[in-house]
Amino acid sequence: MTPLLVALGAAVGAPLRYLVDRLVQSRHDSLFPWGTFAVNVAGSFLLGLVALVGSRAGIALLGTGFCGALTTYSTFGYETVRLVQERSRLLAMLNVVASIAAGLGAAYLGTLVAQVAFGIAPL
Repeated sequence: MTPLLVALGAAVGAPLRYLVDRLVQSRHDSLFPWGTFAVNVAGSFLLGLVALVGSRAGIALLGTGFCGALTTYSTFGYETVRLVQERSRLLAMLNVVASIAAGLGAAYLGTLVAQVAFGIAPL
């Protein structure tokens, strides 16, 4: 049953990642990969939330499946390398630092929201 839940979550997360990435990127005239940044930060927040309040099935569906397909480390890596190759080293460094900081911050914020919204004791 768990593999089916993961597959169902991924079936929604992957196309949503593509659509959000294209929508966000189309609104920015910049080499910076705003679309990938947006889905990774949003997915980090959701995973922080789900990790504290989800059941095993919920974590499989939303955490592993949906968030796993929504977020993308490989695209983050590729886009960072591409920025370096295009001699946009400052943007590449900004992408690395901002993505890591924002992702960790969003995950932490997700856990805080879960604690407040669901009365969970602080970690």
